[in-house]
Amino acid sequence: MTRSDSGGTAHLGTLSTEAVRPELDALDLLGPSDLVSVLAADSRRATEAVVAAAPEITAAVQAVCGRLAAGGRLVYVGAGTAGRIAVLDAAELGPTFSVPEGTAEAVIAGGDEALRHPAEGAEDDKDAGAAALARLGVGETDVVIGVSASGRTPFVLGAVDYAAAAGAATIGLSCNQGSPLSTAAGHAIELLVGGEVIAGSSRLNAGTAQKIALNTISSSVMVLLGKTYGNLMVDVRPTNDKLRDRAVRIVQAVTGVAPERALQALESAGWDVKLASLVAASGKDVATVKPALEAARGRLREALALVAGEAAAGAPPGRRPAGPVGDGRASATSPVTGKSRARPLWSRLGVGCAHRRRSRPRRRGCPRRLRRCGRAAGGGLGLRHRRPG
Repeated sequence: MTRSDSGGTAHLGTLSTEAVRPELDALDLLGPSDLVSVLAADSRRATEAVVAAAPEITAAVQAVCGRLAAGGRLVYVGAGTAGRIAVLDAAELGPTFSVPEGTAEAVIAGGDEALRHPAEGAEDDKDAGAAALARLGVGETDVVIGVSASGRTPFVLGAVDYAAAAGAATIGLSCNQGSPLSTAAGHAIELLVGGEVIAGSSRLNAGTAQKIALNTISSSVMVLLGKTYGNLMVDVRPTNDKLRDRAVRIVQAVTGVAPERALQALESAGWDVKLASLVAASGKDVATVKPALEAARGRLREALALVAGEAAAGAPPGRRPAGPVGDGRASATSPVTGKSRARPLWSRLGVGCAHRRRSRPRRRGCPRRLRRCGRAAGGGLGLRHRRPG
């Protein structure tokens, strides 16, 4: 059996994650190609299980979002494979979404040493799970996700029981139906992947399904909390060359400015992508645009609308400054019709002509009747069409 999710020995053989699949009894006779085919094809069970649990995952997302929005913390608890997956998800929220230190915590049975070296016996200590959450001071403003493939891990159950008694919201993520974890948690998510290719090895489909589910929960919460603009990670921490290059491209995509201007805006904003986008879009300094971001509670789309509204209020009659507005489209009033014209979605997604064409008919597929188009900055996320002459 997989000791990282033992949770006692009674009736373990009846768990679906411990099932032995007779159709795979000749697995050890297969060659490399057949082994890869079997394992790769079987991994579909993980994604199918997550999709089937979408309603329960949605309820968990709402619970997490509510607690974090109110200033609470997200605490993951697990043991063995499940614990390592939980630690990974918590660790990535900071660099990807600028989640403040201490907002996302992870506890693994056996402590940090268990991340690299097996500490399987540590999972059997229910009191240790409760003590770990007591040390964190978990309370009614927090939300705790217990992760266990079997749904019976004592360490995880002790932590979830403690969290519930302290008034925290609790979520149980398991791979068996009707497990003790599902009973103990306020929100139960059961990813029913069935038996593994290697019987009892929950590091396979069970682990994969749990990773997908945690990705889905945390990513959904971050989007709902305004950590993205469209699908752009505008709260990324640009701490290395790759991320700084991405930050430049994000500012370009949001505002339509040239790379040089995006870089200048980022440097002036201390590499804060949201502030840099407001600076690039408005032409104002950081001190001027920062109140708009604060008023929008960190949501860039709303902040851009505020900045655009302020600029429009000071513009001459009949003319609105071009630039991103609440829906992210460049907009201005037509001097001919007096109506607002906006850059459409297909333009921002790079549909149509993306190559410079001078004094020649538009390329096949270009949705506008223009003779030339300029390649947009930002990796084809938007087109800047220019009318001839």
